[in-house]
Amino acid sequence: MAGPMTITAEEVNCLIHAYFQDSGFQHAAFTLRMEGRLDNSHHIKKHIPRGELVELLSKALLYSEVEAHWKEDGLANHCKNRFSLLEHHVCSFDSDEQSHPSAQPNGGSSSLAMVGDTKHKRKSVTPSSEDGHVEKRARREDDDSESAMAVDGTPKTIPKEVKSLVELQPSFTESVTKKHKTKGATLPESKAVSVLRAHKSEVFVASWNPASPGNLITGARDATIMYWDIPTNSQDGSVVSSLPPTSKISLTSSAKADLTSLDWNKDGTLVAIGSLDSVLRIRNASGKTYLIDDHHKVSQGPIFAAKFSPSGQWIVTASLDNTSCVWDVKDRRLHRQYRNHEACCLDVDWIDDSIFVTSGGDCLAHIVSLSGTKPIQTLKGHTAELTMVKCNPSRTRLVSGSDDATARIWNLEAILMDKAPTPIILKGHTKCLTSVKWCPYTAPEAHELVVTASFDMTVRLWDSVTGDCLRVLMDHTKPVYSLSFSPEGFQLATGGGDGYLHLYDVKTGDKVWSWSAGVRLGIFEIDWKKWGDISRIALATEHRAVVIVDPTKLHGVQRTT
Repeated sequence: MAGPMTITAEEVNCLIHAYFQDSGFQHAAFTLRMEGRLDNSHHIKKHIPRGELVELLSKALLYSEVEAHWKEDGLANHCKNRFSLLEHHVCSFDSDEQSHPSAQPNGGSSSLAMVGDTKHKRKSVTPSSEDGHVEKRARREDDDSESAMAVDGTPKTIPKEVKSLVELQPSFTESVTKKHKTKGATLPESKAVSVLRAHKSEVFVASWNPASPGNLITGARDATIMYWDIPTNSQDGSVVSSLPPTSKISLTSSAKADLTSLDWNKDGTLVAIGSLDSVLRIRNASGKTYLIDDHHKVSQGPIFAAKFSPSGQWIVTASLDNTSCVWDVKDRRLHRQYRNHEACCLDVDWIDDSIFVTSGGDCLAHIVSLSGTKPIQTLKGHTAELTMVKCNPSRTRLVSGSDDATARIWNLEAILMDKAPTPIILKGHTKCLTSVKWCPYTAPEAHELVVTASFDMTVRLWDSVTGDCLRVLMDHTKPVYSLSFSPEGFQLATGGGDGYLHLYDVKTGDKVWSWSAGVRLGIFEIDWKKWGDISRIALATEHRAVVIVDPTKLHGVQRTT
């Protein structure tokens, strides 16, 4: 007989660490990992599904609810007080129901009834399909099982209301109106979708080679990168799915070496790789090492971003050690380390080949020249960590995204002329931002568009000149992690923690196609590239898979005018 179940502090710490990472609390996660010495734990390498801690707490709360309402002859099913994780529960009944707990005849079978007003009590858990936000959940148990263990260990039949909480929902939508059910966590395929399954851990980053059609590099949590040669002719998705990577490279054996960024130079000959192990790596298009530099490792600074300058002559990094570093790519040497932030440096982008911008945990963005050491301008106004900065295609304007739930548009031409920065503030999100992107195409006489995604599960499309919110896209049921415009700017792709990829028409805001990776299997990154008439979308997913979508096979997606 198996011994009693045990829960170790190490397991709890790993769950909390995963929760911090899921919620975007990277610094708290890093601190817990160091102080709890989680790198020495075999649990840290295990795959913890996104939202696992919240899921376990929810189940514990349901158990506590049943336990509190269980009477000798049944359940008290008229309690009006809701349960809370942090408050002691005291039952409250209507005066005419106080002494009438649910009872059943002696010797009869009992069923586990819902406590209280089911319709309202479970609304936050399983939104109705009327508002378009039905949770896509795959059941862990056998699909045909309709029984569960009651509090006393006796098998009980699950009533219809409880069963709806774990019922298998459709996990694949090939069009707006046509849905297909899939079981478990198997990723669905279609003629337009290919699923590549060579990675052994969550895939965090994916990037197409800008100069070589079909050449893709992907990076995973276990510090493994893979090079792929995806056929660009018209093939069925199942044929592409059987392809192995052309090269598989394990960069390090370190336990904390999650890959954080991939960036190609303009001619596709070199790719820069950022990692939590504090080492900058540059490899060529075939996977051979061009440069390895561990300058950030001196101060134990994981690298969050690494980007080539427009010409490819320089590369700049953003690190937890509060600094940014610039390397001379041709000479393969460190040019300078910049210590301008009072908290971690979180993102970087190039304004031109000699000026770059950094954002940090100190709520500031600094504009820095390669010829100096101090900022030539500092952008202020955000009230929480400034997690991302992106220049528009012409590099005349900058968008900054923050944990304060706002984005700001900055006029770089005015700033570089030493005029006081007066940003346009984009307000509307209710939680911290996760991604910002500029639309790559702007029609004559039209205003540039910028899109933002947030932990509030929405995507917003903005007029970057007026600051007006033009569209609010609310199809995701969990935080949205990634955004990508089509190369022409006509469509927008969004991916989130609910495992859904949605494609929208930018002009109308209509959703034109959707695909799901499955329950709680998030889409971490989307890269949409076009080479001539060839167009492909790459997804980095939590399911340890790389997904390739051929948009030319999707009705209503491709548009050239």
